[in-house]
Amino acid sequence: MARLLIVGGFLAAVFWVFSIVDCAVQPSTRHRGVPKAAWIAIVVLIPVIGGILWFTIGRRRANDTGSIRTVAPDDDPEFLRGISKSEQDARIRRLEEELARLEDETDDGTAPDPRP
Repeated sequence: MARLLIVGGFLAAVFWVFSIVDCAVQPSTRHRGVPKAAWIAIVVLIPVIGGILWFTIGRRRANDTGSIRTVAPDDDPEFLRGISKSEQDARIRRLEEELARLEDETDDGTAPDPRP
């Protein structure tokens, strides 16, 4: 029983030190909830439970962007509202002309003169 307590105490101490170091070396942008200094104080003052709280609640993962979400232009209603119908029509016309020119190049086997 004494060996189990010694091993458990040693593992708790290792986990506590690891939690303190991990909390201290993370940039402030990777801390959730409270500021970095508060997380360090929580982990130091409440040894095992503070470390568990740090890893479950306080630490933001590298791939976790929080509430920031990237939206493609064609999925953004504000962007789509900002485009006028005449701009869309002109762009479609230019793209169709370019597509027709590219099809002519491949059909003939020769490239047309790029000068107008």
